[in-house]
Amino acid sequence: MDVSTLPPPVTHESDTCAVVRAILARVGDKWSILIVRMLGDGSMRFSELRRSIEGISQRMLTLTLRNLERDGLVERTVTPTTPPRVDYELTDLGRSLQSITEAFGRWAVTHRDQIENARIRFDARQ
Repeated sequence: MDVSTLPPPVTHESDTCAVVRAILARVGDKWSILIVRMLGDGSMRFSELRRSIEGISQRMLTLTLRNLERDGLVERTVTPTTPPRVDYELTDLGRSLQSITEAFGRWAVTHRDQIENARIRFDARQ
């Protein structure tokens, strides 16, 4: 059965919210945003990504890349050498997310002083 010919399933608003929430949880977490931004310049090896993203553990990088690959945002290519070479790059879908992650980054840099001041004021009240 070719699922591409099937009509879209009837969804309720709560179903749509659940789908959107799950997608935003994946693409909106800090590691996914940073990985998409790093891969925006082209393919990178796992070790290059790990060195480029301050504070990410090997396990978290592995899990995040696997989930991004599962969601169709990142493609993993294994070159059969000794040792095997593994490269990661954005898919077309991942590249479509790139401008959004860049906007998040610009927003964070632009507003970091305001956010830090708000945190200081909040913490002083506690």
